Amino acid sequence: MKKTIAIAATLSALGSPVAAEGIIISENSSRKSMLASKEQFTGTVFVEPMFDANEQNGHSTGLVTFTPGARTAWHSHPRGQLLIITEGAGWVQEDGAEKRNVKAGDVVWFAPGIRHWHGATDTTLMRHIALSYMENGTNVAWSDQVTDEQFLD
Repeated sequence: MKKTIAIAATLSALGSPVAAEGIIISENSSRKSMLASKEQFTGTVFVEPMFDANEQNGHSTGLVTFTPGARTAWHSHPRGQLLIITEGAGWVQEDGAEKRNVKAGDVVWFAPGIRHWHGATDTTLMRHIALSYMENGTNVAWSDQVTDEQFLD
């Protein structure tokens, strides 16, 4: 037991997820937010990786914050994506369909292979937790940017 506690304490000090007796804790202080890539997002978007995919869970998890007017590029996920809207209001759109409103408390599922985008509205911040499911080591296929006309339409 003392050995397990010592290992957990060492991992915690290193800023890695802490594992002890089958529980993994990704401590808030160990995760760093970063600005999202301008190649894959428009506007100011902060991404905080929360948990990497592993052989048990099969998905990566991140907290994403979109400032007003910010959004993803068009993209799809080989095994789908789940969004849990935690704050604000935003828009989601499947290619060829109408843009839809989402707000805090909503949960959105994008089926595998469905080309879509999501982000804040033009006036409101939106934050969500994203679970993106892995297939053959990847969880997303990026495409072209969402134009201002598409975003505001």
